[in-house]
Amino acid sequence: MTPAAPTPAYRRLSVEERRSQLLTSALSLFAHRAPEDVSLDDVAEAAGVSRPLVYRYFPGGKQQLYEAALRSAADELRTCFDEPREGPLLPRLSRALDRYLTFVDQHDAGFSALLQGGSVVETSRTTAIVDGVRRAAAEHIVRHLEVTTPGPRLRMTIRMWITAVEASSLIWLDEDKQPPAEDLRDWLVEQFVAMLSVTARRDPQTDALVQALAEDV
Repeated sequence: MTPAAPTPAYRRLSVEERRSQLLTSALSLFAHRAPEDVSLDDVAEAAGVSRPLVYRYFPGGKQQLYEAALRSAADELRTCFDEPREGPLLPRLSRALDRYLTFVDQHDAGFSALLQGGSVVETSRTTAIVDGVRRAAAEHIVRHLEVTTPGPRLRMTIRMWITAVEASSLIWLDEDKQPPAEDLRDWLVEQFVAMLSVTARRDPQTDALVQALAEDV
């Protein structure tokens, strides 16, 4: 008779480890199904735990879990924009986009869950979490441009570009991550310059920035 395989030793997770496990499972589910179609039973099954355990960590139920999952993804995404203000601007922007696209590549479930909208569980709090990431990205870009008080046209251009980056990243995931991340990064940098150049025709502040960028290349 073949001896039975030994039962793996059970390892008790710490509070933070268990919470992280539940958030990871929730993010994966929220990324591939509408949040309203995901139950706490689904999260418990994906994490290999009981439903009461999920409630122990998230007594507010699915809404609390959903918001916590969004914050987890948002906090990690914000770090992608950290870049020392040294050297030419466009290489700095390229390095930030490299980290951003690496995040999208390695955490596609969390990224999709962060940006998908239109859910019945979407609230002013979840919207604020997503908007917080966008504001952080815009603030980083303004600081790198070394503009103390950006005018409305420049602010709008930066926000439009951030929206284009988000949309391109989601489409990139749908297109099986094609073109290669390096090509997408370079294309997004070129789009940023192109959008600034169009705005410069109507805005002296942006025109001065475009001229400075031309000297910096």
